[in-house]
Amino acid sequence: MLLSACGAGGGGGNTASSGGGGGGGGNVIKIATQSPLSGGSATLGEAIKLGAQLAVEDKQEEFKKLGFTLQLVPYDDQADPKKGVANAQMIASDQDILGVVGHLNSGVAIPSSEVYEKYAIPMVSPANTATQVTDRGLKTVNRICARDDFQGPAGAQFAVQTLGAKKIFVIQDKTAYGQGLADAFKDAAQKLGAQIVGYEGITVGEKDFNGVLNNAKAANPDLIYFGGLYAEGGLIVKQAREKGLNIPILGGDGLDSSTMVQIAGADIANTYYTSVAADVTKTDSGKQWADRYQQKFGKPVESYSAYGYDSAQVLLKGIENAIQANGGKKPTREQVRDAVRAIQDFQGIVTKVGFDDKGDNKFANVYVYKFDGQKYPGTQVAAMSKQS
Repeated sequence: MLLSACGAGGGGGNTASSGGGGGGGGNVIKIATQSPLSGGSATLGEAIKLGAQLAVEDKQEEFKKLGFTLQLVPYDDQADPKKGVANAQMIASDQDILGVVGHLNSGVAIPSSEVYEKYAIPMVSPANTATQVTDRGLKTVNRICARDDFQGPAGAQFAVQTLGAKKIFVIQDKTAYGQGLADAFKDAAQKLGAQIVGYEGITVGEKDFNGVLNNAKAANPDLIYFGGLYAEGGLIVKQAREKGLNIPILGGDGLDSSTMVQIAGADIANTYYTSVAADVTKTDSGKQWADRYQQKFGKPVESYSAYGYDSAQVLLKGIENAIQANGGKKPTREQVRDAVRAIQDFQGIVTKVGFDDKGDNKFANVYVYKFDGQKYPGTQVAAMSKQS
């Protein structure tokens, strides 16, 4: 998934740190974030960082009682695999960093996590859905969200069985996330009896999609599916409507962003998206958390705000467990790595978390939302569990 997380590039970070202590202090424990804090994916990347920041701040007093100064060090991976790997090397060099929250983009997480594995740094992802993220069997890699081989078929089931789609035109952005999700959707839709009348790729950063949309219009589909992110997805929706393609457009969690609505404008109507992110405001405690987030940061929650928070909570719980098992002393990265993977039945603010032997969350769900108008988030219209 082309989702990644980043923070202030360079070495270290400065948010959510209390007390003194640069690197190297025996009483300092840091967690890093890696997500895009600049560029086209920054809306979601910043949401991950801010969610993690809030989790760290919530736990600082508790860690202080244990004898540790807890800090967050954000890194900006710019949704770029090379930058993510370079940041991962810097993270590895700071021995006080005991874990990473990230990434947004699977295409960044996959190579970056090879570095984490080498240095035994546990990663908990709020957003990476590509199957390859965990299928490599790395001891350090975990995620709290659902996989594309669950999300794609869930979207296909909704498209065919609920929206009644029989002829589907598929567009994907050639990234590990976008193509993987589109392929999972396509295969499942065909098994459900739908006809794929077109399958085309676009390039991230493009602005003009007239060519692919002309092909789509000629194929006369009754639904367009897009595997990719909101920067391109919003333009595809807008340009499709301009061509008279007023059919349903469905995408994945890469469209789950307020910026999607800003780009598409009034043309957003009749657009659907699956998301691995639940609406945190559906519960009283979640609504209170969302209000606290907005008061602190001056902006409403995004799809991965609460997932950044829960990922950091899980990571911090693993660190706490490792401290306890280590007799109250600062644990090693290997001890934290194993403690994180061992977490079961952890109730976060938005999702329950329990990792299987690959690092996938056994409690992850997929949700379907509809944009009814120019407002975010969309209206949740379905929820699917792995058992459904």
